[in-house]
Amino acid sequence: MKTIIGLEIHVELATDTKMFCSCKNEFGQAPNTVVCPVCLGHVGTLPRINKKAVEYAVKAGLAFDCDIRTNMKFDRKKYYYPDLTKGYQITQQDEPIATDGYLEVDSEDGVKKVRIERIHLEEDTGKSTHTDDGHTLLDYNRAGVPLIEIVSKPDMSSAEEARQFLENLRQRLKFIGVSDVKMEEGSLRCDVNINIKDDEGNRTGIAEIKNLNSFRAVVRAIEFEEKRQAKMLEEKEIGTKETRRWDDASQSTILMRKKDDENDYRFTVDSDLPRVVLEDEFIQNIKDNLPELPNAKRRRYKDEYALSDYDANVLSQSKEIADLFEQTLDSIHDPQLVANWIQTEVMRRLKEYEIDASEMKLSIENFAKLLKLVKDDKISNNVGKKVLRDIFDTNEDPEKLVEERGLIQISDTSFLDGLVKETLDENPQSIEDYKAGKDRALGFLMGQIMKKSKGKANPQQVNSILKEELDKR
Repeated sequence: MKTIIGLEIHVELATDTKMFCSCKNEFGQAPNTVVCPVCLGHVGTLPRINKKAVEYAVKAGLAFDCDIRTNMKFDRKKYYYPDLTKGYQITQQDEPIATDGYLEVDSEDGVKKVRIERIHLEEDTGKSTHTDDGHTLLDYNRAGVPLIEIVSKPDMSSAEEARQFLENLRQRLKFIGVSDVKMEEGSLRCDVNINIKDDEGNRTGIAEIKNLNSFRAVVRAIEFEEKRQAKMLEEKEIGTKETRRWDDASQSTILMRKKDDENDYRFTVDSDLPRVVLEDEFIQNIKDNLPELPNAKRRRYKDEYALSDYDANVLSQSKEIADLFEQTLDSIHDPQLVANWIQTEVMRRLKEYEIDASEMKLSIENFAKLLKLVKDDKISNNVGKKVLRDIFDTNEDPEKLVEERGLIQISDTSFLDGLVKETLDENPQSIEDYKAGKDRALGFLMGQIMKKSKGKANPQQVNSILKEELDKR
Protein backbone atom coordinates (compact mmCIF):
# COMPACT_ATOMS: atom_id res chain seq x y z
CA MET A 1 0.00 0.00 0.00
CA LYS A 2 1.10 3.57 -0.65
CA THR A 3 0.26 6.63 1.43
CA ILE A 4 -0.43 9.86 -0.48
CA ILE A 5 -0.09 13.11 1.49
CA GLY A 6 -0.49 16.75 0.57
CA LEU A 7 -0.37 19.71 2.95
CA GLU A 8 -2.09 23.09 3.08
CA ILE A 9 -0.24 25.49 5.38
CA HIS A 10 -1.61 28.84 6.52
CA VAL A 11 1.08 31.31 7.57
CA GLU A 12 0.35 34.68 9.18
CA LEU A 13 2.70 37.35 7.86
CA ALA A 14 4.64 39.51 10.32
CA THR A 15 3.54 42.87 8.93
CA ASP A 16 2.94 45.84 11.22
CA THR A 17 -0.65 46.22 10.09
CA LYS A 18 -3.45 44.03 8.76
CA MET A 19 -3.97 43.02 5.12
CA PHE A 20 -6.55 45.61 4.09
CA CYS A 21 -6.67 48.20 6.89
CA SER A 22 -4.37 50.11 9.25
CA CYS A 23 -5.16 48.09 12.40
CA LYS A 24 -2.10 46.79 14.23
CA ASN A 25 -1.14 43.20 13.53
CA GLU A 26 -0.43 42.21 17.14
CA PHE A 27 -0.96 38.90 18.92
CA GLY A 28 -2.14 38.73 22.52
CA GLN A 29 -4.16 41.95 22.78
CA ALA A 30 -7.45 42.07 24.70
CA PRO A 31 -10.30 40.59 22.62
CA ASN A 32 -11.85 42.89 20.01
CA THR A 33 -9.50 45.82 20.70
CA VAL A 34 -7.50 45.70 17.45
CA VAL A 35 -10.41 46.14 15.04
CA CYS A 36 -11.92 48.82 12.82
CA PRO A 37 -14.90 49.19 10.45
CA VAL A 38 -12.82 47.85 7.52
CA CYS A 39 -11.68 44.55 9.09
CA LEU A 40 -15.11 44.14 10.71
CA GLY A 41 -16.72 44.44 7.26
CA HIS A 42 -18.98 47.42 7.93
CA VAL A 43 -21.10 48.55 5.00
CA GLY A 44 -19.51 51.32 2.94
CA THR A 45 -15.91 50.64 3.95
CA LEU A 46 -13.20 50.02 1.37
CA PRO A 47 -10.15 47.73 1.73
CA ARG A 48 -6.63 48.92 0.86
CA ILE A 49 -3.85 46.46 -0.05
CA ASN A 50 -0.90 46.19 2.34
CA LYS A 51 2.23 46.55 0.14
CA LYS A 52 4.46 44.89 2.75
CA ALA A 53 2.25 41.78 2.72
CA VAL A 54 2.64 41.56 -1.06
CA GLU A 55 6.42 41.94 -0.63
CA TYR A 56 6.50 39.17 1.99
CA ALA A 57 4.45 36.85 -0.23
CA VAL A 58 6.88 37.42 -3.11
CA LYS A 59 9.78 36.82 -0.72
CA ALA A 60 8.29 33.50 0.38
CA GLY A 61 7.67 32.49 -3.23
CA LEU A 62 11.27 33.20 -4.20
CA ALA A 63 12.54 31.31 -1.13
CA PHE A 64 10.72 28.21 -2.43
CA ASP A 65 11.89 28.66 -6.04
CA CYS A 66 8.42 29.59 -7.25
CA ASP A 67 7.43 31.51 -10.36
CA ILE A 68 6.08 34.94 -9.36
CA ARG A 69 2.94 36.24 -11.02
CA THR A 70 3.34 39.87 -12.11
CA ASN A 71 -0.34 40.67 -12.72
CA MET A 72 -3.06 39.33 -10.43
CA LYS A 73 -6.44 39.98 -8.86
CA PHE A 74 -8.12 39.35 -5.51
CA ASP A 75 -11.34 37.34 -5.20
CA ARG A 76 -14.20 37.00 -2.76
CA LYS A 77 -14.67 33.52 -1.35
CA LYS A 78 -18.24 33.50 -0.04
CA TYR A 79 -19.28 31.44 2.93
CA TYR A 80 -21.11 32.25 6.12
CA TYR A 81 -19.37 31.54 9.39
CA PRO A 82 -19.51 33.37 12.73
CA ASP A 83 -15.86 34.46 12.66
CA LEU A 84 -16.07 35.81 9.09
CA THR A 85 -17.80 39.16 9.58
CA LYS A 86 -18.19 40.19 5.92
CA GLY A 87 -19.72 36.89 4.83
CA TYR A 88 -16.80 36.44 2.44
CA GLN A 89 -13.03 36.16 2.64
CA ILE A 90 -10.70 38.13 0.37
CA THR A 91 -8.32 35.63 -1.24
CA GLN A 92 -6.78 34.65 -4.59
CA GLN A 93 -8.57 31.83 -6.37
CA ASP A 94 -7.15 31.25 -9.84
CA GLU A 95 -4.35 33.83 -9.93
CA PRO A 96 -2.08 33.01 -6.95
CA ILE A 97 0.95 35.22 -6.41
CA ALA A 98 3.41 32.28 -6.69
CA THR A 99 3.34 28.85 -8.34
CA ASP A 100 5.44 25.79 -9.15
CA GLY A 101 8.04 25.76 -6.38
CA TYR A 102 9.51 22.98 -4.30
CA LEU A 103 11.10 22.04 -0.99
CA GLU A 104 13.42 19.11 -0.38
CA VAL A 105 13.04 16.39 2.26
CA ASP A 106 14.99 13.23 3.02
CA SER A 107 13.23 10.01 2.05
CA GLU A 108 14.14 6.32 2.06
CA ASP A 109 15.25 6.72 -1.55
CA GLY A 110 17.37 9.81 -0.90
CA VAL A 111 16.54 13.50 -1.29
CA LYS A 112 13.00 14.07 -2.54
CA LYS A 113 11.60 17.24 -4.08
CA VAL A 114 8.13 17.98 -2.73
CA ARG A 115 6.44 20.25 -5.24
CA ILE A 116 4.66 23.39 -4.09
CA GLU A 117 1.61 23.95 -6.27
CA ARG A 118 0.81 27.50 -5.21
CA ILE A 119 1.18 30.26 -2.66
CA HIS A 120 -1.65 32.74 -2.47
CA LEU A 121 -2.41 35.82 -0.38
CA GLU A 122 -5.54 36.20 1.70
CA GLU A 123 -6.88 37.54 4.98
CA ASP A 124 -7.37 35.58 8.20
CA THR A 125 -10.69 35.16 9.99
CA GLY A 126 -11.59 35.86 13.61
CA LYS A 127 -11.21 33.30 16.36
CA SER A 128 -13.98 31.31 18.06
CA THR A 129 -13.61 30.12 21.66
CA HIS A 130 -16.07 27.47 22.82
CA THR A 131 -16.78 27.56 26.58
CA ASP A 132 -17.62 24.64 28.85
CA ASP A 133 -21.17 25.95 29.34
CA GLY A 134 -21.96 25.72 25.64
CA HIS A 135 -21.36 29.32 24.60
CA THR A 136 -19.12 30.55 21.79
CA LEU A 137 -17.06 33.72 22.24
CA LEU A 138 -15.80 35.57 19.17
CA ASP A 139 -12.62 37.64 19.00
CA TYR A 140 -12.10 39.57 15.77
CA ASN A 141 -8.57 40.81 16.45
CA ARG A 142 -7.25 38.19 14.02
CA ALA A 143 -9.78 39.09 11.30
CA GLY A 144 -7.93 40.70 8.41
CA VAL A 145 -4.43 39.60 9.43
CA PRO A 146 -2.45 38.88 6.21
CA LEU A 147 -1.95 35.20 5.39
CA ILE A 148 -0.21 33.20 2.76
CA GLU A 149 -1.56 29.73 2.07
CA ILE A 150 1.09 27.30 0.83
CA VAL A 151 -0.34 24.28 -0.96
CA SER A 152 1.88 21.30 -1.71
CA LYS A 153 1.37 18.63 -4.33
CA PRO A 154 0.50 15.17 -2.90
CA ASP A 155 4.16 14.13 -3.10
CA MET A 156 4.72 12.93 0.47
CA SER A 157 4.31 9.29 1.41
CA SER A 158 4.93 9.15 5.17
CA ALA A 159 4.40 11.05 8.39
CA GLU A 160 8.15 11.57 8.63
CA GLU A 161 8.32 13.23 5.21
CA ALA A 162 5.41 15.52 6.18
CA ARG A 163 7.15 16.42 9.45
CA GLN A 164 10.38 17.22 7.61
CA PHE A 165 8.52 19.31 5.05
CA LEU A 166 6.90 21.37 7.81
CA GLU A 167 10.16 21.71 9.75
CA ASN A 168 12.05 22.86 6.65
CA LEU A 169 9.24 25.19 5.60
CA ARG A 170 8.96 26.72 9.08
CA GLN A 171 12.73 27.20 9.27
CA ARG A 172 12.92 28.87 5.87
CA LEU A 173 10.00 31.23 6.50
CA LYS A 174 11.48 32.32 9.81
CA PHE A 175 14.92 32.68 8.22
CA ILE A 176 13.66 35.15 5.63
CA GLY A 177 11.72 37.07 8.28
CA VAL A 178 8.21 36.97 6.82
CA SER A 179 6.58 35.27 9.84
CA ASP A 180 7.37 34.21 13.40
CA VAL A 181 5.73 30.83 12.47
CA LYS A 182 4.63 30.14 16.05
CA MET A 183 2.18 27.26 15.95
CA GLU A 184 1.22 27.84 19.57
CA GLU A 185 0.02 31.35 18.64
CA GLY A 186 -1.70 30.25 15.45
CA SER A 187 0.66 31.98 13.03
CA LEU A 188 1.39 28.59 11.42
CA ARG A 189 -1.53 26.19 10.92
CA CYS A 190 -1.67 23.03 8.86
CA ASP A 191 -4.32 20.94 7.14
CA VAL A 192 -3.41 17.42 5.98
CA ASN A 193 -4.94 15.73 2.93
CA ILE A 194 -4.35 11.98 2.99
CA ASN A 195 -5.52 8.82 1.28
CA ILE A 196 -4.20 5.30 0.64
CA LYS A 197 -3.69 3.38 -2.60
CA ASP A 198 -3.32 -0.41 -2.68
CA ASP A 199 -1.33 -2.53 -5.12
CA GLU A 200 -4.38 -2.92 -7.38
CA GLY A 201 -4.85 0.83 -7.73
CA ASN A 202 -7.84 1.15 -5.40
CA ARG A 203 -7.85 4.41 -3.44
CA THR A 204 -9.66 5.56 -0.35
CA GLY A 205 -11.49 8.88 -0.36
CA ILE A 206 -9.27 11.80 0.64
CA ALA A 207 -9.56 12.78 4.29
CA GLU A 208 -8.82 16.43 5.07
CA ILE A 209 -7.66 16.85 8.67
CA LYS A 210 -8.17 20.45 9.70
CA ASN A 211 -6.20 22.95 11.79
CA LEU A 212 -3.45 20.81 13.28
CA ASN A 213 -1.52 23.02 15.69
CA SER A 214 1.70 21.06 16.32
CA PHE A 215 4.12 18.91 14.36
CA ARG A 216 3.41 16.06 16.76
CA ALA A 217 -0.31 16.31 16.02
CA VAL A 218 0.43 16.21 12.26
CA VAL A 219 2.53 13.05 12.64
CA ARG A 220 0.05 11.27 14.88
CA ALA A 221 -2.94 12.23 12.74
CA ILE A 222 -1.22 10.87 9.61
CA GLU A 223 -0.21 7.65 11.37
CA PHE A 224 -3.76 7.15 12.65
CA GLU A 225 -5.27 7.80 9.20
CA GLU A 226 -2.82 5.40 7.54
CA LYS A 227 -4.04 2.58 9.79
CA ARG A 228 -7.72 3.55 9.53
CA GLN A 229 -7.71 3.83 5.74
CA ALA A 230 -5.55 0.71 5.23
CA LYS A 231 -8.12 -1.25 7.22
CA MET A 232 -10.88 0.19 5.00
CA LEU A 233 -9.11 -1.09 1.87
CA GLU A 234 -8.61 -4.50 3.44
CA GLU A 235 -12.35 -4.61 4.03
CA LYS A 236 -13.00 -3.52 0.42
CA GLU A 237 -14.25 -0.10 1.48
CA ILE A 238 -13.27 3.11 -0.30
CA GLY A 239 -15.33 5.73 1.46
CA THR A 240 -15.90 9.33 0.35
CA LYS A 241 -14.07 12.58 0.74
CA GLU A 242 -14.52 13.88 4.26
CA THR A 243 -13.31 16.51 6.69
CA ARG A 244 -11.95 15.29 10.01
CA ARG A 245 -10.30 16.80 13.07
CA TRP A 246 -7.60 15.51 15.38
CA ASP A 247 -8.65 14.74 18.95
CA ASP A 248 -5.76 14.73 21.41
CA ALA A 249 -7.74 13.01 24.14
CA SER A 250 -8.56 9.90 22.08
CA GLN A 251 -5.47 10.15 19.85
CA SER A 252 -7.69 9.73 16.81
CA THR A 253 -9.27 11.69 13.98
CA ILE A 254 -12.99 12.39 14.27
CA LEU A 255 -15.41 12.91 11.40
CA MET A 256 -16.70 16.48 11.06
CA ARG A 257 -18.56 16.24 7.75
CA LYS A 258 -18.74 14.31 4.49
CA LYS A 259 -17.65 16.06 1.28
CA ASP A 260 -19.82 14.32 -1.30
CA ASP A 261 -20.00 17.57 -3.27
CA GLU A 262 -17.44 20.32 -3.66
CA ASN A 263 -18.14 23.46 -1.64
CA ASP A 264 -19.72 26.16 -3.76
CA TYR A 265 -17.92 29.27 -2.62
CA ARG A 266 -19.31 31.33 -5.53
CA PHE A 267 -15.99 33.06 -6.17
CA THR A 268 -16.21 36.51 -7.70
CA VAL A 269 -13.59 39.17 -8.42
CA ASP A 270 -13.34 41.67 -5.56
CA SER A 271 -14.40 44.84 -7.32
CA ASP A 272 -13.23 47.02 -4.43
CA LEU A 273 -9.59 46.11 -5.07
CA PRO A 274 -7.53 46.96 -8.15
CA ARG A 275 -5.42 44.40 -9.98
CA VAL A 276 -1.93 44.12 -8.56
CA VAL A 277 0.85 44.69 -11.09
CA LEU A 278 4.41 43.93 -9.97
CA GLU A 279 7.30 45.51 -11.79
CA ASP A 280 10.35 43.38 -12.59
CA GLU A 281 12.48 45.80 -10.57
CA PHE A 282 10.30 45.24 -7.48
CA ILE A 283 10.72 41.45 -7.71
CA GLN A 284 14.44 41.66 -8.51
CA ASN A 285 15.08 43.92 -5.53
CA ILE A 286 13.44 41.37 -3.20
CA LYS A 287 15.44 38.59 -4.82
CA ASP A 288 18.73 40.50 -4.46
CA ASN A 289 18.09 41.08 -0.74
CA LEU A 290 16.98 37.54 0.05
CA PRO A 291 19.27 36.15 2.78
CA GLU A 292 21.35 33.04 2.24
CA LEU A 293 18.92 30.18 2.85
CA PRO A 294 19.50 27.37 5.40
CA ASN A 295 20.35 24.64 2.88
CA ALA A 296 22.95 26.89 1.20
CA LYS A 297 24.41 27.79 4.61
CA ARG A 298 24.69 24.12 5.56
CA ARG A 299 26.64 23.35 2.40
CA ARG A 300 28.91 26.37 2.88
CA TYR A 301 29.61 25.59 6.54
CA LYS A 302 30.73 22.10 5.58
CA ASP A 303 32.83 23.24 2.62
CA GLU A 304 34.28 26.45 4.05
CA TYR A 305 34.71 25.53 7.71
CA ALA A 306 35.01 21.72 7.48
CA LEU A 307 32.13 21.26 9.94
CA SER A 308 30.26 17.97 10.27
CA ASP A 309 26.74 17.50 8.92
CA TYR A 310 25.39 17.69 12.46
CA ASP A 311 27.25 20.92 13.31
CA ALA A 312 26.23 22.56 10.05
CA ASN A 313 22.57 21.61 10.57
CA VAL A 314 22.43 22.99 14.11
CA LEU A 315 24.17 26.26 13.24
CA SER A 316 21.91 26.94 10.25
CA GLN A 317 18.64 26.22 12.03
CA SER A 318 17.88 29.92 12.63
CA LYS A 319 19.14 33.24 11.32
CA GLU A 320 20.07 34.40 14.82
CA ILE A 321 22.21 31.31 15.52
CA ALA A 322 23.84 31.55 12.08
CA ASP A 323 24.60 35.25 12.65
CA LEU A 324 26.06 34.46 16.08
CA PHE A 325 28.33 31.83 14.53
CA GLU A 326 29.47 33.87 11.53
CA GLN A 327 29.96 37.20 13.31
CA THR A 328 31.83 35.58 16.21
CA LEU A 329 34.18 34.05 13.62
CA ASP A 330 35.15 37.59 12.59
CA SER A 331 36.92 37.86 15.97
CA ILE A 332 37.66 34.21 16.78
CA HIS A 333 39.11 32.43 13.77
CA ASP A 334 38.33 28.96 15.08
CA PRO A 335 35.12 27.52 13.55
CA GLN A 336 35.08 24.36 15.65
CA LEU A 337 35.60 26.21 18.94
CA VAL A 338 32.78 28.65 18.15
CA ALA A 339 30.52 25.84 16.91
CA ASN A 340 31.11 23.77 20.06
CA TRP A 341 30.34 26.64 22.43
CA ILE A 342 27.15 27.60 20.59
CA GLN A 343 25.89 24.02 20.45
CA THR A 344 26.60 23.27 24.08
CA GLU A 345 26.63 26.33 26.32
CA VAL A 346 24.48 28.78 24.34
CA MET A 347 21.88 26.16 23.35
CA ARG A 348 21.76 24.92 26.95
CA ARG A 349 21.04 28.42 28.23
CA LEU A 350 18.35 29.02 25.59
CA LYS A 351 16.64 25.79 26.60
CA GLU A 352 16.96 26.61 30.29
CA TYR A 353 15.46 30.08 29.84
CA GLU A 354 12.87 28.71 27.36
CA ILE A 355 13.57 31.50 24.90
CA ASP A 356 14.36 31.79 21.22
CA ALA A 357 17.79 32.94 20.02
CA SER A 358 16.21 36.21 18.87
CA GLU A 359 15.33 36.97 22.52
CA MET A 360 18.84 36.39 23.86
CA LYS A 361 20.34 39.39 25.71
CA LEU A 362 23.96 38.25 25.36
CA SER A 363 25.52 40.26 22.53
CA ILE A 364 27.70 38.79 19.82
CA GLU A 365 30.49 41.18 20.88
CA ASN A 366 30.57 39.90 24.47
CA PHE A 367 30.23 36.27 23.39
CA ALA A 368 33.27 36.75 21.14
CA LYS A 369 35.21 38.41 23.96
CA LEU A 370 34.52 35.44 26.22
CA LEU A 371 35.68 32.92 23.63
CA LYS A 372 38.84 34.95 23.05
CA LEU A 373 39.65 34.73 26.77
CA VAL A 374 39.25 30.94 26.58
CA LYS A 375 41.18 30.57 23.32
CA ASP A 376 44.08 32.70 24.63
CA ASP A 377 44.21 30.55 27.81
CA LYS A 378 43.48 33.57 29.99
CA ILE A 379 40.67 31.63 31.63
CA SER A 380 40.00 27.91 31.72
CA ASN A 381 37.17 26.23 29.86
CA ASN A 382 35.27 25.63 33.10
CA VAL A 383 35.68 29.23 34.23
CA GLY A 384 34.47 30.33 30.80
CA LYS A 385 31.31 28.25 31.21
CA LYS A 386 30.63 29.83 34.61
CA VAL A 387 31.18 33.32 33.21
CA LEU A 388 28.79 32.62 30.33
CA ARG A 389 26.10 31.59 32.81
CA ASP A 390 26.60 34.89 34.65
CA ILE A 391 26.55 37.17 31.61
CA PHE A 392 23.88 35.36 29.59
CA ASP A 393 21.01 37.44 30.94
CA THR A 394 22.98 40.53 31.97
CA ASN A 395 25.25 40.96 28.93
CA GLU A 396 28.09 42.16 31.16
CA ASP A 397 31.53 42.65 29.64
CA PRO A 398 33.30 39.30 30.29
CA GLU A 399 36.76 40.89 30.28
CA LYS A 400 35.76 43.31 33.03
CA LEU A 401 33.99 40.59 35.04
CA VAL A 402 36.96 38.20 34.84
CA GLU A 403 39.34 40.94 35.99
CA GLU A 404 37.09 42.06 38.87
CA ARG A 405 36.75 38.50 40.17
CA GLY A 406 40.40 37.63 39.75
CA LEU A 407 39.66 34.73 37.41
CA ILE A 408 42.61 35.16 35.06
CA GLN A 409 44.30 31.81 34.55
CA ILE A 410 47.86 31.34 35.85
CA SER A 411 50.20 30.24 33.07
CA ASP A 412 53.52 31.27 34.61
CA THR A 413 55.74 28.20 34.17
CA SER A 414 58.03 28.81 37.16
CA PHE A 415 55.06 29.36 39.49
CA LEU A 416 53.28 26.21 38.26
CA ASP A 417 56.52 24.22 38.50
CA GLY A 418 56.78 25.21 42.16
CA LEU A 419 53.18 24.19 42.84
CA VAL A 420 53.74 20.78 41.24
CA LYS A 421 56.91 20.06 43.24
CA GLU A 422 55.30 21.21 46.49
CA THR A 423 52.28 18.94 45.88
CA LEU A 424 54.47 15.93 45.04
CA ASP A 425 56.58 16.45 48.17
CA GLU A 426 53.39 16.41 50.25
CA ASN A 427 51.99 13.22 48.59
CA PRO A 428 54.74 10.56 48.29
CA GLN A 429 52.16 7.73 48.36
CA SER A 430 50.47 9.13 45.25
CA ILE A 431 53.84 9.06 43.47
CA GLU A 432 54.18 5.36 44.32
CA ASP A 433 50.60 4.70 43.19
CA TYR A 434 51.23 6.43 39.86
CA LYS A 435 54.39 4.41 39.25
CA ALA A 436 52.40 1.28 40.07
CA GLY A 437 50.04 2.11 37.20
CA LYS A 438 47.13 3.53 39.20
CA ASP A 439 45.72 6.22 36.91
CA ARG A 440 43.58 7.75 39.62
CA ALA A 441 46.73 8.96 41.35
CA LEU A 442 47.35 11.44 38.53
CA GLY A 443 43.83 12.80 38.85
CA PHE A 444 44.24 13.17 42.61
CA LEU A 445 47.49 15.09 42.23
CA MET A 446 45.94 17.34 39.56
CA GLY A 447 43.07 18.09 41.92
CA GLN A 448 45.45 19.01 44.75
CA ILE A 449 47.40 21.38 42.52
CA MET A 450 44.26 23.06 41.20
CA LYS A 451 43.06 23.43 44.78
CA LYS A 452 46.29 25.14 45.78
CA SER A 453 45.91 27.56 42.86
CA LYS A 454 42.23 28.15 43.69
CA GLY A 455 41.33 26.80 40.28
CA LYS A 456 43.39 29.39 38.42
CA ALA A 457 46.26 27.20 37.22
CA ASN A 458 46.33 26.39 33.51
CA PRO A 459 45.30 22.70 33.59
CA GLN A 460 47.06 21.79 30.33
CA GLN A 461 50.35 23.23 31.57
CA VAL A 462 49.94 21.66 34.99
CA ASN A 463 49.28 18.26 33.43
CA SER A 464 52.40 18.51 31.27
CA ILE A 465 54.66 19.67 34.13
CA LEU A 466 53.23 17.07 36.51
CA LYS A 467 53.86 14.14 34.16
CA GLU A 468 57.37 15.38 33.46
CA GLU A 469 58.16 15.71 37.17
CA LEU A 470 56.67 12.30 37.98
CA ASP A 471 58.90 10.68 35.37
CA LYS A 472 61.94 12.15 37.11
CA ARG A 473 61.06 10.70 40.54
